[in-house]
Amino acid sequence: MASDTATAPYELRFDSGRICLDLLATTHPEERLDSVERLRAWIAGAGLVPAGTPLAEVDAAWLRAFRELRLHLGTLVRGELDGRPADGALARVNSVARQAPPVPCAVRAEDGVLVRRLRALPRCEELLAAVAREAIELLTDPGARASLRQCAGDNCPIVYLDTSRGRRRRWCSSEICGNRERVARHRRRAALARA
Repeated sequence: MASDTATAPYELRFDSGRICLDLLATTHPEERLDSVERLRAWIAGAGLVPAGTPLAEVDAAWLRAFRELRLHLGTLVRGELDGRPADGALARVNSVARQAPPVPCAVRAEDGVLVRRLRALPRCEELLAAVAREAIELLTDPGARASLRQCAGDNCPIVYLDTSRGRRRRWCSSEICGNRERVARHRRRAALARA
């Protein structure tokens, strides 16, 4: 995704391993879904719709709905990680998941290659259902659920799916939180050497 002023100062991230977890990551280090334009960029970047899908219908009500689902997902996922059942959040996520997700179809592009399109322009409820259904699949799949991790970075609330070899990934991003940890370790060693 190209960088522009709509995504500054923090880029949208799509590296947690699941779309529902990428939605949770939009709160850190500050609110990333702070406008309708940013929500459009997130929907497209997350792959909820095929490239080029018009998202003109996205408005402030969509923004509120995605933030509300994010709140329930965060409560549910963190509750499951901490062993604190969040049945109210679970009920809300299940309710959102009842709606059918957007219906895809394959069409031929000008060059004859099959590409994915949606049968109709997506509705907010359909996209929310796709995210909620993915969360349900994630949390009810014992293998995937066992791979859920909370970032070990200082003050980083991001939850990600650890698909690394040996399941030893510690940070949401080696370039961000991992680098911060390496710099902090270096500074501590340098301070001890000077002492």
